[in-house]
Amino acid sequence: MAQNNHLITSLLIVTLLFNSCGSAKKVKINSSKSTVNTPSLKREIKSLDTNKKLTVAQRVDYYVATYSQVAQQEMKSFKIPASITLAQGILESGMGDSRLATKANNHFGIKCHKEWRGKRIYHDDDEKGECFRVYNDPRKSYRDHSLFLTSRPRYDFLFDLKKNDYKSWAKGLKKAGYATDPKYPDKLISLIELYRLDRYDLKKRKVKNGIESAPISTKQNVHQVEKGDTLYSISKKYKVDLSLIVQENKIENNTIFLGQNLIIPEASK
Repeated sequence: MAQNNHLITSLLIVTLLFNSCGSAKKVKINSSKSTVNTPSLKREIKSLDTNKKLTVAQRVDYYVATYSQVAQQEMKSFKIPASITLAQGILESGMGDSRLATKANNHFGIKCHKEWRGKRIYHDDDEKGECFRVYNDPRKSYRDHSLFLTSRPRYDFLFDLKKNDYKSWAKGLKKAGYATDPKYPDKLISLIELYRLDRYDLKKRKVKNGIESAPISTKQNVHQVEKGDTLYSISKKYKVDLSLIVQENKIENNTIFLGQNLIIPEASK
């Protein structure tokens, strides 16, 4: 039964991602290929692009590990739930591997519109050859996503919702016209719940050096994977059975990533 559930889960996410916009459509760009200026992000994206043997779940985890802090910063500045931002990024960019994401650093499928003065890429979406924005850094795509939602009156009602109400946010985005896919809210909610992205909507804890740590709740510990960490060392640190950590975080092949946030279940007494 567990194997069947795993298979169903993988098929669900594959379906969600390949039915999202821009998964396999023709792209033409009217300028030289954009680059990622930040060396660390460049290395991370290159690593993600070359790890074709990763499972869907592992690739989603890698994407979240790469961009969760960016999403949380946007939440802090613009009050958009990090879970929503991450789910949209995963879905719209095909886990960072869509043509719009790789050629234009556009992780949210934001079109040019009249006010855009930057580089452009032409992409078959709802109509043939539509104009999309090109960014020189994926993080600028995240910032533009925040500005896009906060600068258009049709999204104003979303900011009256509770910050942790990701279901209403997902449905509200569709209602406001962000996407034409009638199943768009269901896809976002499925991603959030399957990968527990709502953990990134939690308040963050201050540490002594002034840097904010991973989100925590009163019921669970969250461990952010650091250099040198292994599942074994983490299980010993928290005195929790390794298999429980694997099960709680849906880890496959005992693979964890630097920067990944792991939920640490309570130790059995």
